[in-house]
Amino acid sequence: MDYFLTEEQQMIKELAARIADERIKPVAGELDEKEEFPWDLMKVLADSDLFAVWVPEEYGGLGGGVFEQALVVEELSRACSGVAVSYAASGLGSFPILMYGSEEQKKRYMPEIAGGKRLAAFALTEANAGSDVSAIATTATRDGDEYVLNGTKQWITNGGEADIYTVIAVTDKTKGPRGASAFVVEKGTPGLSFGKKEKKLGIRASATREVILEDCRIPADNLLGREGLGFVIAMKTFDKTRPGIGAQALGIAQGALDAAVQYARQREQFGQPISSFQGIQFMLADMATQIEAARALVYSVAKLVDSGARDVSKASAMAKLFASDMCMKVTVDAVQILGGYGYMREYPVEKMMRDAKITQIYEGTNQIQRNIIALELIKEAARQGK
Repeated sequence: MDYFLTEEQQMIKELAARIADERIKPVAGELDEKEEFPWDLMKVLADSDLFAVWVPEEYGGLGGGVFEQALVVEELSRACSGVAVSYAASGLGSFPILMYGSEEQKKRYMPEIAGGKRLAAFALTEANAGSDVSAIATTATRDGDEYVLNGTKQWITNGGEADIYTVIAVTDKTKGPRGASAFVVEKGTPGLSFGKKEKKLGIRASATREVILEDCRIPADNLLGREGLGFVIAMKTFDKTRPGIGAQALGIAQGALDAAVQYARQREQFGQPISSFQGIQFMLADMATQIEAARALVYSVAKLVDSGARDVSKASAMAKLFASDMCMKVTVDAVQILGGYGYMREYPVEKMMRDAKITQIYEGTNQIQRNIIALELIKEAARQGK
């Protein structure tokens, strides 16, 4: 389908697709097997200015937004979702700075993020604060011109690899969710360390670690916005980044469909290609239709977010929910079409199936997305007096 991309958007999409096909796809299996962080590929993406697509021009970017980033993430995910999320996590870590940082903070951090010289990460989740974000226990105590941070963040994408961390910590325990604040913590700050690299089901090329803060002192100027905005910053950040998870799911699913179609045309049983069997044709047709429906939703929501619309939580949750559920189904069906070969690591679809699962979990499980959507529906009805 034609989504009427601008000339610049089409160029961004084609560039990302070329990198995916020529540089990422040939090494995707090896990266998955060795669980190596793809620094060489991060440099390729940086040299191609793809870290700049979501950054305003005044901070060294190309002036795009969530939609342009989604185009890149979709194409990279088609080849390797682990590489794609390592790229996308820099957006997750930098959007809080773009939205709530001071002019001085933006000028200090964003040009290097846009140039791919420094990766960013978002440190919110904790052992006892997953879906329940308000349960975070990491604290930030004001001490003169500094804040002292203590706590452990868990399952942080780009943990240990990134140089810039947006950390959500409690500054006033008496205020509940309104007592959380957001800070920028730089790698190398005394008191900041990292746990072991987690061994994961999928997205194995990406780095997932604990971010440990032990009497970690940072300048008071590293506070984003003002005290008490941490929960709002986290939720507004997810509103911007959940379409990116949808784009990741889109790319994985498209890669799985491409592999399934290719295999079905080449594989012969009963004297003919299995693509001639109606049962296989129906599966492929359903997969393609589900992918296109998800693409239409993700693209429209990404554009809605970029428009500056005030309330996008419901739409953003829908994009993430629908695309990730679709991705899980499509990748399972792709493995089924390949049969025994689909189960083997020699073929890419088993990796895609493993990679798909996380899209239903991170940045809010799909059960949480359904909560968000339902609550927004109820609030809308109440406002309309229905």
